[in-house]
Parts: sequence; C-alpha cells; structure tokens
Amino acid sequence: MTSKNWKKVISYLSQDPLIRQVIASIDLKDYEKTGDVYAELISSIISQQLSTKAAATIHGRFLKLFRSGYPKPNLLLKKTNEQLRSVGLSYQKSGYVKNVAQFAIEENLLEKDWSKLSDDAIIDYLTQIKGVGKWTVQMILMFGLKRPDVFPVDDLGIQQGIVQLYNIKETGKELKPKLIQISEKWSPYRTTACRYIWKWKDSQ
Repeated sequence: MTSKNWKKVISYLSQDPLIRQVIASIDLKDYEKTGDVYAELISSIISQQLSTKAAATIHGRFLKLFRSGYPKPNLLLKKTNEQLRSVGLSYQKSGYVKNVAQFAIEENLLEKDWSKLSDDAIIDYLTQIKGVGKWTVQMILMFGLKRPDVFPVDDLGIQQGIVQLYNIKETGKELKPKLIQISEKWSPYRTTACRYIWKWKDSQ
C-alpha cells in the first residue's frame, strides 16, 4: 500500500472518534502480503491454540524436516505422523496438515489465482478441508492475501477489544450482531481497523 493510500485508510477510519483515539495511540506499520495460501494454511494449523512463541518454535522445527525449508505438498504427504509429532505437532494437527497437502495437490492450490475469488468464495472453498475453519481462512485473507475488508467476528481478541473500547453491554447471542453493526462503519477497511484493535488491546 502506498503512503497516500495508507493515509486515505487512516483518514477514513478516523471518522469514528474511538478508532481515531486508538490510531493516535498506536504505531502500526503496513505489511506485504505473502500470497502463499498453502503455506499460510499449514502455518495457521500449526499455530492453533498455541502461544506466538510456542507456535514459532514448532513451525521452525517443522520446516527443518524439509531440505529446502518449504513443505511441498508431495513431500509433506511422505512424512510419517511420528516424524511430524517429533517436531511438536499433535496427532490431530499432523492429520490436518496432510489434509491441506492433499487438497493442494488435488486443487493445484499453489497455482491458483485468488484475485478472481471473493472473500466469501475463498472461505467456502478452503473450509472444505478438514481442520480448516472460517477463522483460519479469515486470517489468511487478512495477512496472506491482504484483503482490506475482513472482519473476524469470532476472534476473541477482536470481541474483547471492541467490548472494552465501546463499553458494550450486550452479551450472548446479542453480542455478535452488535459487533458487526459497529464494524460496518469501518468498511471497506475493516482489516486495518481490526489490526489497530488487536494491537491496542495488547497494549492495555
């Protein structure tokens, strides 16, 4: 994103006075998309239910199983569950990463043109893979493909951050509709708004 476009996004989000306060208090950098959905899927599965530090350690060990440092689908499928478990993957995650590798081969995932698919179409497509949920795909949309208007309403950090920032009283079934309602004022730049909220919440 050019500095001009970044300023445009910040100016738009700053129309919300509470988000404007967050932006003023947080130093957030732009980032480059990887575009590698397959590798992002593998990384996301490995990271599930782990701290950032533990996930990075296990992911690093996992990549060392491959001579090139890249888990090509055909090579990943040849790894035994014992090999995968030896670097810290659970039995379940070992199965899930192999599901991704099999899907990648069958669907030629490494050559796919994602620009032709909408966010919802990508979510529907990738959640066919056992072990890949909506939240995982939303993270890939946000960080792997850098889609600008993703709102992961099921993310606990986003929920807690918005509840705290907007002093929301709704709970239970009423919470998510309220969060979505609030997020609509940030569209079409909800990805950036969420990144600010995550960082702001972590800084509290």
